[in-house]
Amino acid sequence: MIRRAFVQFVLAGTFLLSAAPAAMADQSKPNVLIQVSDGDTKTWNQALNVIRNVQAEYGKDKVNIELVVFGNGAGLLKFDSPLANRIDDTLASGATVAMCENTMKAQKLTRDDMHPKIGYVKAGIIEIVEKSRQGWTVVRP
Repeated sequence: MIRRAFVQFVLAGTFLLSAAPAAMADQSKPNVLIQVSDGDTKTWNQALNVIRNVQAEYGKDKVNIELVVFGNGAGLLKFDSPLANRIDDTLASGATVAMCENTMKAQKLTRDDMHPKIGYVKAGIIEIVEKSRQGWTVVRP
């Protein structure tokens, strides 16, 4: 009786150990943060292409994507940006788009100067550091 219980215990433990990696696997969505701090429209287009490509690969509902803009990249998110329509498409795809308020202050920009549908973060670089600490993949095209 004791031997049978021991065998059952060992078999149960073996099953639990073999099942543990699958049970402990991270089932959450990938998290990708795209940084734009460059004033070149080629870089802006590339960043938006990266967002589109990542969503195409994973499925737009199966990945979290945040675009964080600061410094010289501010023009990307101005209301009169040459890529304003692409920002609309990016937002419609489910990506988050955020502008750095520190940059806005330094460049004397107000929310009226910016794309009407974007979000804001106090400091773009701090947003990037904190998301990185949370395990987000940071990409700077």
